[in-house]
Amino acid sequence: MVDRVAVLLDGEFVKKVLGQRLGIFPDPAAIMNEVTRILSDPSLSGHTLYRTFYYTADPLNGTARHPLSGQTIVFGSTASFARNTQLIDRVENQPDVAVRRGTLAQQGWQLGRAAVRAMLAGKSSVVASDIVPKIRQKGVDMRIGLDIASLALKRLVSTIVLVTGDSDFVPAMKLARREGLRVLLDPLGQSQVRPELKVHADRVI
Repeated sequence: MVDRVAVLLDGEFVKKVLGQRLGIFPDPAAIMNEVTRILSDPSLSGHTLYRTFYYTADPLNGTARHPLSGQTIVFGSTASFARNTQLIDRVENQPDVAVRRGTLAQQGWQLGRAAVRAMLAGKSSVVASDIVPKIRQKGVDMRIGLDIASLALKRLVSTIVLVTGDSDFVPAMKLARREGLRVLLDPLGQSQVRPELKVHADRVI
């Protein structure tokens, strides 16, 4: 029987790490290059790719009124919306890739990261540009967990490579290992990896 491997990419984690590494918003080529690197790891010698799963959320759409400026923000017309929509569409059209979509929801407003840094540096006033939408991703972690369970229980693959830094997936990793699958973790070279992720992975790439 041929050993098959599934690569599961936590999209927000991948975008964040690659963005920091490259200094720009990552494109599909950068993401798929990571998949190629993973598949070339000696621990996966003799394996064939079953599928790459990319987990993300569709960009936030709709409108909201800024609490300080009173300006109406149309999320669907922002550069972020266009950039992320294009990325998802192009990743989805790569060979042997399935995109799993959660949702984004706005849950009020918060200080932006730049504003927080400025406050820590001594800034005492807040202007409208300091306040940004508080956006939360929903349903993505659940989809990753469900796919890990399905791959394990249906014996669709012999190995799973999980690309993430999120320890919420530990229960799903434990299930997969109990069902006889190898579970590999790839934190994309990040040195600060939660200990429990390492403990419940057979190998860290």
